[in-house]
Amino acid sequence: MLDLIHTVMHQYRSKQYQALRDGPHDITHMEGKVLSFFGHHPGATQSELAKHSGRDKAQLARLIKGLRDQGLLDAVADEADKRNVRLTLTIDGQSVLTTLRQQAKRLNTLALKDMASNEQQELLQLLRRVQVNLNTGS
Repeated sequence: MLDLIHTVMHQYRSKQYQALRDGPHDITHMEGKVLSFFGHHPGATQSELAKHSGRDKAQLARLIKGLRDQGLLDAVADEADKRNVRLTLTIDGQSVLTTLRQQAKRLNTLALKDMASNEQQELLQLLRRVQVNLNTGS
């Protein structure tokens, strides 16, 4: 069962990023997650991203540098603490994030197209139960 869930998520991610691979920005899944974080939390710091994601700070530093080099993230020194850098999406970064969100909506519609509303709700409830079981199990 979990192998099938894994396969479905792999298909979803592959199709989600296909739209970007065909354009000027070939970004990875993790880069997309970083852009999404700063899209939801403009002006956040790398440390705040690390707390939120649970990822290694060195890995995040490399990801952020790459996104800045691509012109997708902008950095400004924190007024209160010059050691901190506040990160925001550039116009190009916002465009990439918008593309990802639009593609996610299209894929959601595609994935659920032949399911009645009650079937969608049942699937959601079952997946939430799987998630709870994995979170609380040992």
